[in-house]
Amino acid sequence: MGAAFFYHLTRRPLADTLRMLLGKSLQNGWRVVVRGTDQPGLEALDRALWVEDSEDFLPHGLAGGPHDADQPVLLTTAKETPNGAQCLMSVQGAEVSAEEVARLDRVCLLFDGNDEAALERARDQWRALKEAGASAQYWSEESGRWEKKAET
Repeated sequence: MGAAFFYHLTRRPLADTLRMLLGKSLQNGWRVVVRGTDQPGLEALDRALWVEDSEDFLPHGLAGGPHDADQPVLLTTAKETPNGAQCLMSVQGAEVSAEEVARLDRVCLLFDGNDEAALERARDQWRALKEAGASAQYWSEESGRWEKKAET
């Protein structure tokens, strides 16, 4: 049984935090789906993950190509996981179900703490997963480093 990890971003940009979490996921041997709600936003994230100066290569692709099943990290707006992902990362408030939390090794929900709508969406998701009996942790970077603040 997996767990949902909520990441409350207040200091680092989404692409930086996502890069860090994706790197750790790949080190664990997991395939990952990054689920968003906005295709242009995912395309911008795709560019940021390819273009940013980084010592570590982060293999990934946008869904809809001929090699989706081969991608270690697949960015998509769909609920399907054609790459056999063990880890799901939700951005842009993308929906996550308690069944996915139970089935996958890890689910990460990343949200912008400076955006009131994103904050409220994350609170709604926390309550829904908690009510469904899913294991969840809340992580904050408010102090300058990631700290676990709550757990169900």
